[in-house]
Amino acid sequence: MSAKKKQFKYDSPEDRKLVEGLPHSAFVRQGTMVAFPLAFPGATLPVVPDESHITALDATPEGIVYGGTSGKRAHIFVAMWHGVTGMVFDLKMVEGAEQCPAVCCGKKKFLACVNGPRGGGRVLMTRLEPPPYDLIQEWGFQRPAFDDLGEPVPGEPIVHAVADLARERVVGITSRHLFTVDFEPAKIQVIGEVPGFGRLAVASQGSVVGRDGTSHLWRYDPPTQTLHREASSLPDGAWGRAPLVWARDTQKGTLYTADDSGHLFSFDAERGFSRSLGQTPVAPVGPLAVTFDGRVFGCCGEGIAKLFCYDPNRKEITDLGAAVSVLERRRYGYAFGDAVTGRDGEIIFGEDDDFGHLWLYFPRIATARTS
Repeated sequence: MSAKKKQFKYDSPEDRKLVEGLPHSAFVRQGTMVAFPLAFPGATLPVVPDESHITALDATPEGIVYGGTSGKRAHIFVAMWHGVTGMVFDLKMVEGAEQCPAVCCGKKKFLACVNGPRGGGRVLMTRLEPPPYDLIQEWGFQRPAFDDLGEPVPGEPIVHAVADLARERVVGITSRHLFTVDFEPAKIQVIGEVPGFGRLAVASQGSVVGRDGTSHLWRYDPPTQTLHREASSLPDGAWGRAPLVWARDTQKGTLYTADDSGHLFSFDAERGFSRSLGQTPVAPVGPLAVTFDGRVFGCCGEGIAKLFCYDPNRKEITDLGAAVSVLERRRYGYAFGDAVTGRDGEIIFGEDDDFGHLWLYFPRIATARTS
């Protein structure tokens, strides 16, 4: 008697149509991806599907990841994979908020920016009190109390925010203004008007940069609290529709970004922008992160996003294929909302989709060359 072939169950008819239309070689061809649910598997339930779009990530130097979700209601969570851990813990369900555009880790505290359905953005802050590393023994988690610092600018949604290099202050933008938040003491200050379009990044000399119209970047220097409008010119490219995304090389301070058509550029605060480093397989370019050897990993395209790698040593962009995780439970990655580099150089993508997962990507280690 022949064995009956087991049928794989897709999440929806649309999933089947999208996935079965791709050749097997279209899926991730280098490294390994693992999709991790927003839960402690076997112990807690994950965040409900329509509240689990992961749109914000940050990590402490110890490799503890904090994040925020968007959807019907925003959540703030902490994730740990090193040592005897392997869990995501839902720290807070934020009533009256449906979007989390940024989370930022300081030295002893971290904050989350959330937006309500009518547009007003709020800043929430609490202490960094990570769960225990040893989850073999009896364990219990406590949800910390959050301080609500209010709206930086009444009625304006928060677009993005980043912590400065010293992790003492957060620099953020609303739809029209630049603001800062000091961790100690907790205080919000509005600096001035800037366009609220796209993400922010910390440049090589510690200044924070953001998009300033269609052809420039503004620059803010946290130590002197000085804002420079039209501080750097954007290079030749298609800079119109898509908000900027950034990735920072923590070893060199170099930033990477891309224009609307997928041309990748590097940026240094002293030298400005490079020429085009190459073009991604499809556009637009989504979240990016840089691992410790300088390689840039990111996703690009709409529908089922493709992963790609830019290697600055080889000066080439490689198409890595679409995201798929085959460990324990098969899952396909379609859309990602943020990315961060983990403690050991792995890239962590936040899935911007129903029943969102944290995707850990372990890049392939290059083969050693022999003389």
